[in-house]
Amino acid sequence: MKFGICGNLEKEELPRVVEKFIRRCRKEKIQFVLPDTLLKGLRGRIDRKFLSKSNIVPENRIQSACDIIVSIGGDGTILRIARLVSENSTPILGINLGKLGFLTEVTVDELDDCFDEILNGDYKIEDRMMVQARINGSKRSMLALNDIVLSQTDSSRMFDVQTFMNGELLSIFTCDGTIVATPTGSTAYVLSNGGPIVTPTNRSLLINPICPHSLTARTVVVPEESVITLKVQKAHGKMRITADGQSQVFVHLPLEVVIERSSRVTRLVKRMKTSYYDVLRRKLNWGRDARNS
Repeated sequence: MKFGICGNLEKEELPRVVEKFIRRCRKEKIQFVLPDTLLKGLRGRIDRKFLSKSNIVPENRIQSACDIIVSIGGDGTILRIARLVSENSTPILGINLGKLGFLTEVTVDELDDCFDEILNGDYKIEDRMMVQARINGSKRSMLALNDIVLSQTDSSRMFDVQTFMNGELLSIFTCDGTIVATPTGSTAYVLSNGGPIVTPTNRSLLINPICPHSLTARTVVVPEESVITLKVQKAHGKMRITADGQSQVFVHLPLEVVIERSSRVTRLVKRMKTSYYDVLRRKLNWGRDARNS
């Protein structure tokens, strides 16, 4: 077993947690590596006596240099790492230093117990679907774990999005944009936009118009093998396509975006004693009566 340690350098607690994890690895004689970018960002903030040259690898090689990636930060950190390691589908264990941390599996206080469980093989790996988008026929694609979002810049006015399913017209939405999400992404932007929660093992995609100017325009859940095409002919600003709210591309009109399931997956390390529904209740207060709070 070899761990790869990644993290969000903007988190104040990161140096302490990284050092804590390294100490535990040293104690258990477990191998570990850090990406060079993380070490550079932590220069002067952690004790270098725990590290040697063999512990440092280029960031673009971290996915093949370890068996499990430890993501220290929040959901955004996991989303970034998911794209980074997607070629190898290296399993990711999320340690939450953020606020909600819906994708992260453990808190810092639970880290030692989780470490023991992993060493004892008492954990599971959950595959999460990813989605990809190709813009105007480009061979290069944008990859996302949560969602691909089409929106507009430089204007708050609505525009028409022609939406096709496997080449057949689904609808023309007059809206602020469109979200195409995986089940994992159903608890992110889609949820904020009034969409449904879809369990992550459900093999489907969600088409969610943003603030549509119609009472009948609702989220459509389609099979995982669907090919979704979004076309925009006219708008008042440039188009922006965003992957997981992080990677973005700006495009002039006319625009065609083809979105479909990716052959790549994100593999998340999960504890045996917790379930998706536990997380819904605990982190989203799902089903809780606000009158009894």
